[in-house]
Amino acid sequence: MIGTVRSVAWGAMNILRSYYRGKVNEGNLEVNENKKDGPVTAADLAANQYILEKLQAAFGTEIYGYLSEETHQGTEPFPQDWVWIIDPLDGTRDFIDKTGEYALHIALAYKQRPVLSVVGIPEAEKLYFAVKDQGTFVETIDGKVEAVKVSPQTDGENLTLVVSRTHRDQRFQDLIDRLSFSARHYVGSVGCKIVAVLEQQADIYISLSGKSAAKDWDFAAPELILTEAGGEFTYFNGDPMLYNRGDVNQWGGVFASNGSFHGPLCQKSIEILAEIDQT
Repeated sequence: MIGTVRSVAWGAMNILRSYYRGKVNEGNLEVNENKKDGPVTAADLAANQYILEKLQAAFGTEIYGYLSEETHQGTEPFPQDWVWIIDPLDGTRDFIDKTGEYALHIALAYKQRPVLSVVGIPEAEKLYFAVKDQGTFVETIDGKVEAVKVSPQTDGENLTLVVSRTHRDQRFQDLIDRLSFSARHYVGSVGCKIVAVLEQQADIYISLSGKSAAKDWDFAAPELILTEAGGEFTYFNGDPMLYNRGDVNQWGGVFASNGSFHGPLCQKSIEILAEIDQT
């Protein structure tokens, strides 16, 4: 199964790169800025259609549900135990702004937990993939595959936070300002942020909902490639992430790390937020 998904991901990444490097320059991006949760482009839709057609042809629609950012409607969870969770273009704003920091996410969840995932980074020409209890690997465009493991930071005073350049409300800004990070690494999409942790460019990623929240398709695939590489990805209270609950919003605080001081920093975040909310 993972071989099929990897093949689909590479095909979808080729579509994204063709828009990014070709059709964008011709002025045919077709950006819709009116989408509720952010802009959508022709590239999002083309990659989404390709992924759904390939996965449904390979695996059918009886046993598997398909939860995709571009086709999601309603508030009821899929009835199937097995659900594909898809973000054909994670980081659309970065795609439009041509930072190169966009990604592709495909995950398979079983009873609300991811068991297989791929995160593609088209501009790096790399595909990260994981299967539950089998580890995380990275495949390059020339077909080489290598195992990936996080390298925990043992110095609690020398932790690097990976964070967006924008999209931070004041509450979140106050939180990260009061946590002890020696440096900040600025990266666009969630997929690229988690890859930054895998590649030892950062140690911590934090998500904190405000008026809006990250969605299932933002986290499902990145979570598994991080945890299978030895990292951690939980809510602030330590509970595991859950998907396909009907409400696709991931409300509250989410903490992802290479495992360094994960529990203590989650607890510290809860304490800081309590203080912030009292002021």
